[in-house]
Amino acid sequence: MLWFFRLLAPDLSGALSVSVPLREDAILSLDLNSATAMPSAKSIMPLLCLLCVLLLRIEASVHDYAGDRFLSKGNAFVVHGGSEGIYSSVPNQNGTSISSNGDAFIRLEKITFRRPKEFSNFSTGLIYVIVFEVNDRETIGGSAYGGQRAVCCTADLAKLGVCRQGELIHRQSTQNPGWPQVFGASFDVDELASTMQPRSIQITGTGMYNLYFIHCNPNLKDLVVEGKTIWKNPTGYLPGRMAPLLNFYGFMSLAFVILGIFWFSQYARFWREILPLQNCITLVITLGMFEMTLWYFDYAEFNETGVRPTGITIWAVTFGTVKRTVSRLIILMVSMGYGVVRPTLGGLTSKVLMLGATFFLASEVLELVENVGAISDLSGKGRLFLVLPVAILDAFFILWIFTSLSATLNKLQARRMMAKLDIYRKFTNALAVAVIVSVGWICYELYFKSADVYNEQWQNAWIIPAFWQVLSFSLLCVICALWTPSQNSMRYAYSDDTSEDFDKDDTLTFIKPSPQASKDVRSAPEVRPGHGDNRLSNGDIEEDKTQ
Repeated sequence: MLWFFRLLAPDLSGALSVSVPLREDAILSLDLNSATAMPSAKSIMPLLCLLCVLLLRIEASVHDYAGDRFLSKGNAFVVHGGSEGIYSSVPNQNGTSISSNGDAFIRLEKITFRRPKEFSNFSTGLIYVIVFEVNDRETIGGSAYGGQRAVCCTADLAKLGVCRQGELIHRQSTQNPGWPQVFGASFDVDELASTMQPRSIQITGTGMYNLYFIHCNPNLKDLVVEGKTIWKNPTGYLPGRMAPLLNFYGFMSLAFVILGIFWFSQYARFWREILPLQNCITLVITLGMFEMTLWYFDYAEFNETGVRPTGITIWAVTFGTVKRTVSRLIILMVSMGYGVVRPTLGGLTSKVLMLGATFFLASEVLELVENVGAISDLSGKGRLFLVLPVAILDAFFILWIFTSLSATLNKLQARRMMAKLDIYRKFTNALAVAVIVSVGWICYELYFKSADVYNEQWQNAWIIPAFWQVLSFSLLCVICALWTPSQNSMRYAYSDDTSEDFDKDDTLTFIKPSPQASKDVRSAPEVRPGHGDNRLSNGDIEEDKTQ
């Protein structure tokens, strides 16, 4: 059951849950002598726009370029070809398949640059392909007299003799000899397409690697790039920051199986004593087993082929969304006392179902957009449009849950139903602990994101999404422990003998105050000692008998 406080920080969680490209385009405005210099006013807005696009790009080990157009950034024209964390090659590793043979590389295949016929009447300089590790970012670009950093050689830099005007500025790294890797292709007169020879770049050092297509010729209008690049880690094609999640989802699948065996064995043993709430928990466990298994096969297929399987991903997303929706509805119904202190939700049923259906639709759209296919064309505002409804609905769930839980606890205490009150207090404590842990982890995510500007901590980024899965599973285990099927399950069920009549709308008092609620509170002290005490104690007597 995914923890519902996850979306209190939706933008942060989303950014950290997928492999995001390095924001290396900031090199266009960095001073050569200072890695922390501020971007100029002219370049900051284009850079921010590009960052919004790049942050929404889903990484895949096979990067396809289908007519990607060069964008003007500073004095250069750029196409971001990909950013992934790659581990160094492992020599002499005997893998069971080609994908896990220990080699790590970036391979360029069928990279072709195309220009319109009307701009083909001249020859050109090189269109560059540059591959570098994040720590070598300062080897790209330069500035004259401490001015704005430029990627392409300017007239002032050419006068200093450090480069030729119109060429890419780069120099060899002192820490990583042979890096950055720079290749190029050019156009002859009347040539419409220029294709590079296929080449493979061996990765001998672990790091965050970046690939850019760059040219410096303002006359090359409407130039596009086609082809693909293949990025491989020693153990397969999964991006480095996603690779640990393959084993993680394997362990989570096993954990759900173990929980399922325990729960289903108790369910089969005491099936005559099953409550409606326990049927709902059974559904959540089943959905969780399917979700974790599908994510595992999704990552396994991705790791083997380098292409994310769309069908499996859609099913994994759908099962996860259904599980999150059902989980929230269960917590809400438990908070209202459904099946424990009230037989039905009464007039609230339609409202609860409507909220659940709306949340499912909003979450499904958001998860599909974030996990299926490439969405680099989706703007920041477009993503915000998808995140906001889910966040608002989640906040509404939280408010309704805790308001209902407070009302249920008060009524249980007023009616002296001690056995039910005890289990509800434990449930409340579990939610409170989960809230505290969630807030603390959100603070850690904020720190992690702010401190890791260039994604240098990519090897630890998988912990962010994994934590929420572990927290939600832990909360599900607590709920299973509290409502485990047993011979005493019926002691927590609703009973007509205890006069457990809740007001139809008392759990929505935070929206519309109900006059009956105050009447119930005043009526409790007016009960006569003789007849009233016997009536209130019947519930405890019946519960003691069932024990």
